[in-house]
Amino acid sequence: MKKENIMKKSETDWDRIRNMRDEDIDLSDLPEITPEMFAKAVVRKGFKQVPQKKQLTLRIDQDVIEFFRKQGQGYQTKINQLLRAYMEAHNLK
Repeated sequence: MKKENIMKKSETDWDRIRNMRDEDIDLSDLPEITPEMFAKAVVRKGFKQVPQKKQLTLRIDQDVIEFFRKQGQGYQTKINQLLRAYMEAHNLK
């Protein structure tokens, strides 16, 4: 199966953008950054890179899925954390 090229040529006028001064940029529609926003920020510099996840199909009992889904958003992350804890406990890295 041939993969379709989905990349489109940019319609941005990059020369105009490169020649703009900071004063020429309209920031009026951006919300003001508050101290609370900075307090919630996460700095990633110096941390190890977060490994990319791989999607797969896995058959899991319906009651197990319902248990995790009832815990709300992020249930797949919780399942991943439990599998990682099991792996690390059994030195199966």
